[in-house]
Amino acid sequence: MKTLIIIPSRLSAIRLPGKPLLKINGLSIISHVFKRSEKSNIGEVIVAAEDKEIVEDVKSNGGNAILTSKNHKTGTDRIYEAFKMLNRNDVDFIMNVQGDEPDIDIEDIKKLHNNMKNNNKAKIGTLGAKISNIQTFKKENVVKVKTKESFDKNPFPLAEGFFRNIDKNVNIFHHIGIYCYEVEILKKFVSFNQSKNELSNRLEQLRALDNNIDINVAKANTSPIGVDTKEDYLAIKKIMEYK
Repeated sequence: MKTLIIIPSRLSAIRLPGKPLLKINGLSIISHVFKRSEKSNIGEVIVAAEDKEIVEDVKSNGGNAILTSKNHKTGTDRIYEAFKMLNRNDVDFIMNVQGDEPDIDIEDIKKLHNNMKNNNKAKIGTLGAKISNIQTFKKENVVKVKTKESFDKNPFPLAEGFFRNIDKNVNIFHHIGIYCYEVEILKKFVSFNQSKNELSNRLEQLRALDNNIDINVAKANTSPIGVDTKEDYLAIKKIMEYK
């Protein structure tokens, strides 16, 4: 089975413009993500960017990147355009790794991939991590996933829903924005219009659930910090530079 990792990226983030090119240890955030994805040894890695500055940065750091349209509503739509541009017919899975998690655990990327390969029924897979800080439940920029079963009962349970705000409850985890799609399901996903739930919650994965496409969840070892704000950037910079 062949897998392609595509990392969507753009400079025009609302809360922190230009974040893919912010530096940690002298390397841009997007290039950190590229290198971590590459170290997972799952397959070829490509950054799909809407800005030539990102493409140039990734290539100058030894990576592979292609320029896509600026008109995509979501990262998933961007990775599908990149996949079509590559014109590849030998791929079974496409993994969408978020471009703003420079400290993502390489073992977690592998774990999700293995779960997808070993589960014939799974169409889309993602990750959830244990929530240790109760304040996380109230943080809007930390997305939560609720699973239908506990990880003790099922190592790759179905997602019941995704939330920005939810009270502490059973089977609720910090959602880590990485997805592994069967190629045919990715094609199907991008053919649907954005759903009401997706738009009101600003969570594109709800488009799948709203169109009766299941998402399975594997348990991650760690909760990486997604860089959404300047505070996030300074926090992750401190952690990674200390390491």
